[in-house]
Amino acid sequence: MATRDSTDSPRRRIVEAAVELLENGGPDAVSTRAVAAAAGMQPPAIYRLFGDKEGLLEAVAEHGYAQFLERKRAQLDPAPQDPVQELRRGWDMVVEFGVSRPELFAVMNRTTGRGSDAAHRAGLEILHGRVRRLAAGGWLRVDEELAAQIIQATGQGAVTTWHSTPTDRRNPALLTVLRESMVAAVTRAEPTVPAAESGPAAAARALRAALPDDADVLSDAEQRLLREWLTRLAADGGAPHA
Repeated sequence: MATRDSTDSPRRRIVEAAVELLENGGPDAVSTRAVAAAAGMQPPAIYRLFGDKEGLLEAVAEHGYAQFLERKRAQLDPAPQDPVQELRRGWDMVVEFGVSRPELFAVMNRTTGRGSDAAHRAGLEILHGRVRRLAAGGWLRVDEELAAQIIQATGQGAVTTWHSTPTDRRNPALLTVLRESMVAAVTRAEPTVPAAESGPAAAARALRAALPDDADVLSDAEQRLLREWLTRLAADGGAPHA
């Protein structure tokens, strides 16, 4: 059975036409009439397939996330020798995508959370996988959830700041400084050996990261309780040491 966005399907033609208009002329260029004309269709087809313009923009965002995910998977290393360098590469890729495709990036961020887009969720899973590997290796200096939030916030902030700065004042060094500030905020200079720390935070983070999702030795309730305990231990001692 063909997928809803299979090659040359009316839906795909409309979405690709909308993306092209968006990236060439900004959001105001994405009118239903203009998109229909660019796709070689009649405007009622857009309402039939997407409901309204907002539905079309959500499909555009989904298309963008799918392209972004394809790039992410292409560079994904399931067992990196240097997880901190892998974090840098992943952050750079996000920022490069946002810097090079600002209109699409803005629509993707604006529509995040409205639906259950599979590509967006898969991208987040890759991010959380990177963070989990950092935790398991003793690299994290903060809780996993906070680390993921810092990584996302600095990447989106870097793109927003870049595009809000006049072209003649943009300095690529800003992106490097922001990336290294992110790395310093979430990772340690050297991985820790949990027993050498004065508190249980690193041990809790490492153990939680190493726990399998389907450990047969524990029941579902026991796994939830253990993860809750480990999360609290990690958070209580998660502040960087002076």
